[in-house]
Amino acid sequence: MVEIKNTGEHVTADIKGDIDHHNAANIRSEIDAVLENSTPRVLILDFAGVKFMDSSGIGLILGRKRVLDGFGGKLFIKNAVGHAEKIIKMAGLSGLILK
Repeated sequence: MVEIKNTGEHVTADIKGDIDHHNAANIRSEIDAVLENSTPRVLILDFAGVKFMDSSGIGLILGRKRVLDGFGGKLFIKNAVGHAEKIIKMAGLSGLILK
């Protein structure tokens, strides 16, 4: 569901499949475990493999942003396309999307 690459200062979470209320908690716990252990300067959520996302995906993004804000880190989203990109923009989070 999520593959995490951690270089210490940068963490990339490659998310695959759907982000809905059934699996958002698992994705969140995997990412949070890495954030707690390494406090990276940057977290990139890679949405290339995301096929569907509902409001649980927005909660996932905002929760990770809150964690990173707590220790001065930054969150960015890349490869958000289609439905996921539309939901992210509707939520007012387009400033987090890397072009």
